[in-house]
Amino acid sequence: MKKLVFALVLFMSVFFAHAQVSINVNIGTPPSWGPEGNDNSRYYYLPDIDTYYDVAQSQYIYDNNGRWIRDKRLPAQYRRYDLYSGYKVVLNDYRGDAPYSYHKKHRENYPKGYHGKPQKNRGSKPEKNKSDHKQRNENSKNYNGNSNKDKKHSHDDHH
Repeated sequence: MKKLVFALVLFMSVFFAHAQVSINVNIGTPPSWGPEGNDNSRYYYLPDIDTYYDVAQSQYIYDNNGRWIRDKRLPAQYRRYDLYSGYKVVLNDYRGDAPYSYHKKHRENYPKGYHGKPQKNRGSKPEKNKSDHKQRNENSKNYNGNSNKDKKHSHDDHH
């Protein structure tokens, strides 16, 4: 009986150790703009803006005057870049924390404007809500219905 209990405990510990490894391997949820079918990839390279995306950390990685920066947001000059339309190179051949170690190779192989095999995004591009746009326009007017620009001109007229 003791041998049976020991064997059962040993089997269960091996099972739970394996389950723990499986949990630790999960790298994070790819963004909705990420390419479909690449759930196990940690990095994307975005050739149009010469930037990496770390799926596990949900961070962009980009060169800032010779220094690699990790940030939750794109650099200011690329904040209007359409991640849904841009091509994403899935880097399956790199395991580590510095994909930019191969930056020269990535820039050569995937220049700006590069498009490989057709890609489908994981999710749909969010639609801009027209009522939100209308509300922002209403909020930009002051209390008498004049825009801030009109207010400035009326202020200038008093001088």
